[in-house]
Amino acid sequence: MKSFISTLTIFLSLAMVSFTNQASNLDNVIDALKDGKASEIGKYLDENVEITLPDKSNNYSKAQAILILKDFFDNNEVKTFEVKHKGDQNGGQFCVGTLQTKSGNYRTTIFMKTMAGKDFIKTLRFQSV
Repeated sequence: MKSFISTLTIFLSLAMVSFTNQASNLDNVIDALKDGKASEIGKYLDENVEITLPDKSNNYSKAQAILILKDFFDNNEVKTFEVKHKGDQNGGQFCVGTLQTKSGNYRTTIFMKTMAGKDFIKTLRFQSV
């Protein structure tokens, strides 16, 4: 009986560690945002994504969105990103935070939707603060 309890304890401990060490896709997007890496963010973009910048807002294809994000990060060198709030909503995830750049701060909102078992960015907004 002791060996069964010991084995069960070890198994449950390993299971808990494996779940806590896995970063969510939203966390991966946040990390890419902190580094200003448009190509990393691009891995999570849906085929069509709404992007809002201080001077323009539209729905873009994935390829267009990556170019727009790259241009935005080239013109606004990222210092850091501070998460203000994260959560789950309607089969997806969201994050609201402040993107600090050398040219100013932006309230940033990310909406991700889970479809066919994968997470995709549907909306990405940068609003001047």
